[in-house]
Amino acid sequence: MADLLLVHGAGLGAWIWDDVLPHLPAAHAIDLPGRSGSPTTLRDQAQAILDHISLPTVLVGHSASGFAITAAALLAPEKVAGLIYLCAFIPQPGQSIAQLRRACPGAGLTGSYSVVSDRLSFTFKPDRARDIFFHDCTDASARLCAEPVAPQETALPARPACPSAAIFCEADRAIPIACQQHMAQGIPLTATLPCGHSPFLAMPARLATTIRDLSDNFRR
Repeated sequence: MADLLLVHGAGLGAWIWDDVLPHLPAAHAIDLPGRSGSPTTLRDQAQAILDHISLPTVLVGHSASGFAITAAALLAPEKVAGLIYLCAFIPQPGQSIAQLRRACPGAGLTGSYSVVSDRLSFTFKPDRARDIFFHDCTDASARLCAEPVAPQETALPARPACPSAAIFCEADRAIPIACQQHMAQGIPLTATLPCGHSPFLAMPARLATTIRDLSDNFRR
């Protein structure tokens, strides 16, 4: 199995993978820049990912980090062995996360966040987070960072040429599975988990197996 880098989504951190990592000896996780409220760009996030790897690595991006891993693959394709989108926003040429979110019918994110004055980032509303992101997780694991999440308005010009796969979560209340599947059109390798938006907390062992199986397919 190739090396794996697990990348958290918006409002989260590398800690979300703590229960997954013991099942994936070749994996490690990263905290993306910008989590402390400091200004950051999509390129900053992509560069942080690339700085964390040396050999060609499979990147696993949760939720909003579908954009970060894609940007990394476009910036340095020689360092990326493949991409796995985990209930993620999958970049469409010329569209930003904000545009994809607005185009997603029935998205549970509606009303769950407040746009920051810069119009480039947002903060989640704590009283909505439990029901949207962690409804099938324990209370102890249900937490989001109370800080601005950015960037939101940056689009990517294309999809990278490396192999890609998508993991759908059928009970996702943040990005409904129909939206996940629509964004994944053209990605032939997919899997589905019976959980919500946080499979790393709800079913970490099964998620690890799914990631391992998909990444192994990249080598066939």
